[in-house]
Amino acid sequence: MPCLLNLIYAALLMLCSPILLFRSLSTGKYREGWGEKFLGRAPHRISDGPCVWFHAVSVGEVLLLKPILQELARRRPGWEAVISTSTRTGLAMARASYPDLVTFYAPLDFSWSARRAVARIRPTVLALVELELWPNLVQATKEFGARVAIVNGRLSHRSHRGYRKLRGPLGPTLRRLDTVAAQNTEYADRFIDLGVPRNRVRITGSVKFDGLESNRSNPRTIALRKALGLSPAELIFVAGSTMDGEEAAALGAYRRARASYPQLRLVLVPRHAERFEAVASWLKNQGERVVRRSEGNAGPMAGRAPGQAPPVILVDTLGDLAAVWGLADVAFVGGSLVPGRGGQNMMEPAAFGAAVMFGPHTGNFREVVEQLLTRNAARVVLDADDLAEGLLTDLDDPESAAARGAAAREYVLAQDGASGRTFVELDRLVDSVAG
Repeated sequence: MPCLLNLIYAALLMLCSPILLFRSLSTGKYREGWGEKFLGRAPHRISDGPCVWFHAVSVGEVLLLKPILQELARRRPGWEAVISTSTRTGLAMARASYPDLVTFYAPLDFSWSARRAVARIRPTVLALVELELWPNLVQATKEFGARVAIVNGRLSHRSHRGYRKLRGPLGPTLRRLDTVAAQNTEYADRFIDLGVPRNRVRITGSVKFDGLESNRSNPRTIALRKALGLSPAELIFVAGSTMDGEEAAALGAYRRARASYPQLRLVLVPRHAERFEAVASWLKNQGERVVRRSEGNAGPMAGRAPGQAPPVILVDTLGDLAAVWGLADVAFVGGSLVPGRGGQNMMEPAAFGAAVMFGPHTGNFREVVEQLLTRNAARVVLDADDLAEGLLTDLDDPESAAARGAAAREYVLAQDGASGRTFVELDRLVDSVAG
């Protein structure tokens, strides 16, 4: 099996090499970490104590580790945690968020790189965040004598359908998993359907609910308000985690609403860093003045002449979105107006009590969306026109918008505790190795 997988991976790499080369030259991606990726040159771990190796593919998974790592530090201070990621932005976020931890690029799933990385890290538990089924890495970890877990396990309908077609070749990998800590019953049933033994699947809840900031007066949000030149008298419309096309929808809604609400401000936060420059240029081509977060303090009026329309604020930095949501009176969560992405994290703006809107394509958060809609705690907008209508409705009826936000906040804060339950599963696995 490892040899066959190596051949398949090599063939896929050859097939994709022109695209990878083009993106490397045009965007700078894929230029770093070749030793870690291809040769498994992960850092040598010196300590002999228990070690949990978290693999978090990119930025979102890296950030959701925070409450789990806090649990580990509080309850097992002698444990060591290391973090691997697959992307440049993910690694940058890991290094910025957890400067005291060892962070590195994960090995590609070639047998030699996986075995070498495992030998250098010497994990007690390999914890794959949400869903990262790499057969050679899982096998190398098990051969080393460590345990393998999926934490915050998520298996969307689309992913489940795809994995079902591969149940035969993936069977050995699924049976090697020691624990799947699934977010909900639906995901748990899908893992079991794929072949994970039922007694190894636990429902721990979603870690994304844990540690959410709910106080709008938190230091980071206050500092952002000052740096971005936003006054308390202004109404703030935040469109966050936006994908291509969604910035246009948000800008159209903002322009339409500003005719009636001149104190309205627009804050855009694109999902991917590689789009920051393109979005900034596009806004300027649309005739908008732009204040960029990366350029520092905008000042109280952002260089605005009397009677002049305020600039659009572009948050073009990583790691600020969680605090930006605390500015929002009305929040649009991106990755949801067009099919393919499955939506983005709507729990963060909900925790602040913002009037939350998102598009119809939210398959990654189906249970959360159902719960929010059942409680009249969120609004679904079908397209750009519907987004504009939703924004105007919330501005025209602030009492109803505030009630929807309060219901969202109450629901989200009641879900806290998944990181503690996840820790219990990791603790049990570490004990099983020690025993």
